[in-house]
Amino acid sequence: MTCCHHEPVFLPEGTQVINVCPGCDRRYRELYKGISTTSLWEILSETKDFPFPDYKGKTMTIHDACPTRTEPRVQESVRKLLKRMNIELIEPKLTKDKSVCCGDDFYGKVSKDKLIEQMKKRADQMPSEDVVVYCVSCIKSMFNGGKKPHYLIDLLFNEETTSGTLDPDSWHSEIDKFIESH
Repeated sequence: MTCCHHEPVFLPEGTQVINVCPGCDRRYRELYKGISTTSLWEILSETKDFPFPDYKGKTMTIHDACPTRTEPRVQESVRKLLKRMNIELIEPKLTKDKSVCCGDDFYGKVSKDKLIEQMKKRADQMPSEDVVVYCVSCIKSMFNGGKKPHYLIDLLFNEETTSGTLDPDSWHSEIDKFIESH
């Protein structure tokens, strides 16, 4: 239960971390010597035993999280999962290695109004109202941008994605408290 923002001194070199968070994937992969990462998406996309729900060809678009921009292994696994759930994907113009931040990276660098404006700008680039996301911050950004985000883990378990806290200051306060306590 140690957050990836804290050096994982308990992990010996050669450890492989399985994660669902693109930020954790990047931090463990880039910051900690001898630790490799695998997303849960990579594992699930290859399993034969998971009871994938059938979305009957529902059309959605996808927002690739910026920490996975250089990780085709994650991007392709996510798309394979969507295919296995019978979701028809419409790729946005800026996708995979050309994806841009959902806007949340601007937090603390611009005013809250400008931050929300950035979130709306990215959401407006999505060619469908229904947007698959696999990053918690991207959920918040797509909600703030007026889209209907579908968090990948929720799709896998046929659950509705809820917004939770949408105010950027409150949301980041929740994140900071989690990081501090883990």
